[in-house]
Amino acid sequence: MSQTIPLSGTKNGVISVTKINEPYGAGSGTVASIGISLNGEADNPEWKVHIPLDNLDAVIKALEALK
Repeated sequence: MSQTIPLSGTKNGVISVTKINEPYGAGSGTVASIGISLNGEADNPEWKVHIPLDNLDAVIKALEALK
């Protein structure tokens, strides 16, 4: 599952959100990968962060609080 969101304030930038199973090899935990691409290449972001699914609810809560 993957989603791409236009990056506000840019002409072509995107935010990509993807679920990755075993990103660090066999047995590693599933993560939500969030990437930022200023040139619109969602598959090759300049910046990315991996958030373990066990932490996802707390991160979503923290992001909601920023609004």
